[in-house]
Amino acid sequence: MVWSILSPLLTLLVMRLVFTQFFGRNMNHYTTYLFCGNLIFSYFSESTSQGMSSLTENAHIFSKINVPKYLFLFSKNVQTLINFVLSLTVFFLFCVLDDITFTWKFVMLFYPIIMLMIFNIGLGLVLSALFVFFRDIQYLWSIFLRLLMYVSAIFYTLDSFSPEAQNLFFVNPIYLFIYYFRQIVLHATIPSLQFHLLILTDVSLVTLLGCWIYRRYNTEFLYYI
Repeated sequence: MVWSILSPLLTLLVMRLVFTQFFGRNMNHYTTYLFCGNLIFSYFSESTSQGMSSLTENAHIFSKINVPKYLFLFSKNVQTLINFVLSLTVFFLFCVLDDITFTWKFVMLFYPIIMLMIFNIGLGLVLSALFVFFRDIQYLWSIFLRLLMYVSAIFYTLDSFSPEAQNLFFVNPIYLFIYYFRQIVLHATIPSLQFHLLILTDVSLVTLLGCWIYRRYNTEFLYYI
C-alpha cells in the first residue's frame, strides 16, 4: 500500500523536476496538469501489463478445474484499481495544495474512471489471450507503452501544435481520458455529449473484441499453456 502511493509520487516528482524547466515554466497548475496525465497513464499501464499474464500465471488452476478464465483477469484489475484509488486520493490532496477549486463537476470524474476500468478489462482480455499464443508480445507491449506515453500529452501542452495535429491526439483513447480529467479538474468544464460518446465507442469496441477472442479461443488456451 505504501509503495502504491510512493510510486506515482516519485514518478511525478521526477517528471516535475525535469519537465517544468522545459514545458511548464509559464503554465498555471502545471503540477496538477502533469499529475492528471501520469495518474491515468500509470493506471492503464499497470492494469494492462499485469493483466497480460493473468492466464499463464494461473494455468495450473484452470487446467485442472473448470473455472471462468476471465476471473483471473478481473482479479488483476481489482488489484490495480485499488492502487489507482489510493493514487487518486493523493491526487486530490495535490489539488488542494495547488489551489484547485473543487466544484460539483468533480462528480463527473466517475465517468472516465468507470470507462477506463472497462477499457482496461477489455484490452486485458485481448492481451492475455495473445500472450498465451505469442509470449514475445510482452516486450512489444512495453515498447508500445513507452511510445504511447510520449503521444498522450502527459507532460506537454498542445498549444504549439496546429489544429489539425491537435485533432489527431483524440484518436488516442488514453488521451481522451486524460483530457476529460483535465477539463473537469483544471477548467471546471464538462466535455460535450459527442466526447462522451467517443469514449463510449472506443471502450465498447475494445471490450467486444476482447470478449469475442475469449469466447473464440477459450478451449484452445489449454493447448498452449
